[in-house]
Amino acid sequence: MQIPDLGTVPTRQEPWLAHFPITLFGSTMGLFGLALAARAGGLAAVSDGVAGAGALVFLGLLALYIAKAIRFPGQVAEEWNHPVRLLFFPAANISILLLSLLLQNIAPTLSTALWVIAASTQAVLTVVIVSAWISHRAFPHQTLSPAWFIPAVANVIVPLGGVHLGLEEASWYFFSVGIIFWLILLTLVFNRIIFHDPLPGKLQPTLVILIAPPAVGFLAWIELNGGQIDAFARFLMNTGLFFAALVALQVPTLLRLPFALSFWALSFPLAALTTAVFRYAALTGSDLFRVSGFALLGLLALTILVLGVRTIRAAVAGDICKPE
Repeated sequence: MQIPDLGTVPTRQEPWLAHFPITLFGSTMGLFGLALAARAGGLAAVSDGVAGAGALVFLGLLALYIAKAIRFPGQVAEEWNHPVRLLFFPAANISILLLSLLLQNIAPTLSTALWVIAASTQAVLTVVIVSAWISHRAFPHQTLSPAWFIPAVANVIVPLGGVHLGLEEASWYFFSVGIIFWLILLTLVFNRIIFHDPLPGKLQPTLVILIAPPAVGFLAWIELNGGQIDAFARFLMNTGLFFAALVALQVPTLLRLPFALSFWALSFPLAALTTAVFRYAALTGSDLFRVSGFALLGLLALTILVLGVRTIRAAVAGDICKPE
């Protein structure tokens, strides 16, 4: 009797939903960021249209991820314990914060409810994630990248809605936590980039995230400072511009890389910078910054269009929801 070769027996593959990636929420951050940037540029109709599209995408992604959490809790736990994917859990919450900003004038009650939920969640996420960072687990230096800024940036976004609601003390708390961890992580990230191996291909697009903390920090500081430009506001604005110039030199290298979901890291930082440039132009009356804002807005819209097309193609080809 011949014994069958067990190596030829097909293995049971897990459904695609089990590998639905948390990193996809980077796309809704980009869409909502584009809507806010368009609003800052005075393009209200464009802003509303993009915000509506972003809301539909976000609800679809949220429903799929909740379904994944119910059916495959082990896969969600695996993402939570992964040193890189862990950083993208706040991305879903950041999307809620951004949506609350877009709804401030359209649906103030819903906007307030979303802000309270997202701000509370962010407070918990920050403590839990930082606790995970300093636990007995040692993270390999290869996992350190600008993506580690995501939990910190989320805190700096909170004051953009908090000041509007009159919650200045809570807004100062989130701003303080976000800025201090930006400075800490900035030091660690530059140490990793300069003194260790280059970032892996899939993590190289996260270099663009360097732009986000000072750009969002500028917007938050303006809110906390009563809409006034001062020395610290100029420091944050110019720091964001420097990182934008630094990242621009890396674009030729990034364009040669194969597409990955990490390329969505290009969208929100560019949106934050565009919004900051428009805000700076409005407060200083600078025509140069206003023209630069529209140039950045065009680049942002093109970037998100290309990323959207590439993501849809990858999804159709089955290159997204699969084990890595």
